[in-house]
Parts: sequence; C-alpha cells; structure tokens
Amino acid sequence: MPFGSTVDADAANRPTQIAAAGVSRHASGESSGKHARPTRAVRRRRRAGTSGQRLFAFDRRLGVRFVAGADEAGRGCLAGPLVAAGVLFDYEALTTRELRSLAALNDSKQHTPDAREELYPLVLRSATRVVVVSRCASGIDARGLHKTNLAALHDAIRGVTAGISGEVACLLDGFSVPEFERPQRAVVNGDATSAAIAAASIVAKVTRDRYMHHADVLHPGWSFAEHVGYSTPVHREAILRQGVSPLHRMSFRSLAYQQLAL
Repeated sequence: MPFGSTVDADAANRPTQIAAAGVSRHASGESSGKHARPTRAVRRRRRAGTSGQRLFAFDRRLGVRFVAGADEAGRGCLAGPLVAAGVLFDYEALTTRELRSLAALNDSKQHTPDAREELYPLVLRSATRVVVVSRCASGIDARGLHKTNLAALHDAIRGVTAGISGEVACLLDGFSVPEFERPQRAVVNGDATSAAIAAASIVAKVTRDRYMHHADVLHPGWSFAEHVGYSTPVHREAILRQGVSPLHRMSFRSLAYQQLAL
C-alpha cells in the first residue's frame, strides 16, 4: 500500500471470529492432561509473540531502513500542554538486545505509569533520534485544538526526520499533516500497530505527565498530579472550588467552567 493512505490497523489485526460450539473448557490453554496438546488459540498467541515483536514486525514490513513515528498526548485535557513526540528507528542499527528490551512496547494507554517510566529510557536508548514538541494552553486557545495538534505533529515528524537522506517511512497516529515534504501515512490505531508510533506515544505521555506532576507543585489545589489535566470529578470539583489556573484551556466548552463567572 503506498504512503499517503490511511491504514485501518484494527482491520489488519482483528482476529477471525470462531464459533463457540464445541469449544473445550480447557480453551484457555490450561489442561488436566500432562501431555495435552495446546489449543489452537494458545498456539496462535505463541506465534504472535510479544506486543513489541508485533509492532516492530509491522514497521519492518514497510521495507525501508528508517521508520519515523509521531503521536501526541493531552489532546483531550482541560489543563496543561499538548505534547507531541517523534521517534526515528534505524532498522540497520537496531540490535537484538535493544529489540528485546522493548518487548513490552505498546500503546502508552495499555501501560501503567510505572511501566511507561520503565519503557521511556529504553526508547531513548534504542531510537536513532527523538524529538519532543509542546504547545501551551494559551496557544491552544488562540489557534484552536485541531490546528494546534496538527502543527505539533508536523513539527515532531519533521524534526525527527530532518537531514535524513533517502526514503523514510513517516507514520502518524490517525492524522496526516499538511505541508510536509515527505510521503506520510496516517495509521488508524497506530500506537497499537507501529513500533515507531508506540514509542512516540510513550515519550509524549511520560513527558507530559512529568510536566503535570511538576505543575502540581507550582499550582497546588487542582490535584494535577492525580488527573494530569483530564476532566475527572476531582478536577471539576477543584475548578468549582477555586476557579481556573494559568494552565487551563478556556476555549474548551466544558461543563466544568459553566458555573464560573468567566
């Protein structure tokens, strides 16, 4: 499939539905017999390997040396920056040790905060280049969320591929960006499909969460370390109790703001 098209990753990875009739009570792979043969589902999972192996296999099938991925964190938050990251992998330089260290690589939403923190330095160590771009709340309010998001992704993917000669597979999670000189591909559910996009999602999420934990110290009372800016009951109650902080995005039509005299 040529670059520039949108890939539905869910369709590519969606398992074939199997009729329930005749399924053994040992279909989970546990067996009462010592030498019982593993079920078909268990054998299929073993062949699939780890999440990292699956994601790196997707990137390798693109058939190019360099694969760049970009993703963002914080698009749906009431407060804090939008952070985009770009990650470039050189498949001629990646070692077996580095690939093994990223065996658990997956969409950042599939990991706990501690697991993301463990993966973060491993991504930095294995990637050829990493670029992080941040857009503040006032900039989001002035430009609009969608335009800000596209601009941040554009800067991340451009920055991480700058100066790389030859073909680079440029992958973005769900979006294509305007005015980008290289062929690009928007991958639906890309952070659970491509290793480069998943790595970018880890970098963006960890970077943003660290910022919001620091913001909790600078702006006490909104519990930023707990919800990192998302619209939770705790966050909405804090806004009702003490108003908004300099980190809040006022362009959002949030119910959390409607009871305030803004």
